[in-house]
Amino acid sequence: MRTVIVIGVTLLLSACGGSTSATGKLDVVAAENTYGSIASQIGGPHVSVTSILTSPTADPHLFETSTSNDLAVADAKVVLQNGLGYDAFMTKLENAAPSNDRVVVTMADVLGVHGKDANPHLWYDVLRLDRMAAAIAAAFTRADPSHAAAYRRNLHRFERSLGPLRREVANIRTRFRDAPVAYTEPVPGYLVAAAGLRNLAPDSFTRLIEEGAEPSPSAVAAMKALVAQRRIRALLYNAQAVSPLTAQLRTAAQQAGIPVVPVTETLPPGLTFQQWQLRQLRAIAAALSK
Repeated sequence: MRTVIVIGVTLLLSACGGSTSATGKLDVVAAENTYGSIASQIGGPHVSVTSILTSPTADPHLFETSTSNDLAVADAKVVLQNGLGYDAFMTKLENAAPSNDRVVVTMADVLGVHGKDANPHLWYDVLRLDRMAAAIAAAFTRADPSHAAAYRRNLHRFERSLGPLRREVANIRTRFRDAPVAYTEPVPGYLVAAAGLRNLAPDSFTRLIEEGAEPSPSAVAAMKALVAQRRIRALLYNAQAVSPLTAQLRTAAQQAGIPVVPVTETLPPGLTFQQWQLRQLRAIAAALSK
């Protein structure tokens, strides 16, 4: 077995085994439906995409795999995962069904993001979505070269579709540069940075909340002061992983007249990735306009 590293794609090559399933489609598993949406757009009718993390109301950090997940990964010719420990369950699924004929794309490797303190919510890095999409298209082409031209066309179409997202980011950066905001968890951190906003929430609070731990009294006090003293123009609230403490902050912000913008970690049903992110960006812009 040989391992080839190409722009963050780990390709396991085998002399045997077909590239497509009995349906004639390339079987793809995405750990998160955010990447599943992008994969479906790039693969079109030539791929069959199964996303594992899909519920907009579930806490991804508490996710447990099922037998159907095991089977999907075992059959997959392409696996898309985030990395940085966010979807560590994927490694277990892949090791449980080793294959010499599987392409694994780890987005953290694609973007060169590493380290235990790195923000794992890479799909919010809207300014580098094209790099992630290109890695997905490259994986499809390597696993199924007969449809390379289609994957290339769909990649270009996807890249063009990012225009409204980029324009909205630029709009917020122009109108509200350096506007102070806070988030309960670093879920939208890349988006906040790209839009030129200043997150005032202490890392000692947001990281602990993300890990499901209790922040120190001083960190809690610092976070509550941002709201009580109206030092922020909007609170970005993780609506998917709610704790009594973050719920209290949300209520306090609403009572103080600070707009609250809900964000989620997974893609809501019925929306494409671009529609979802554009909706969230416009909600941020509307909150800052108040």
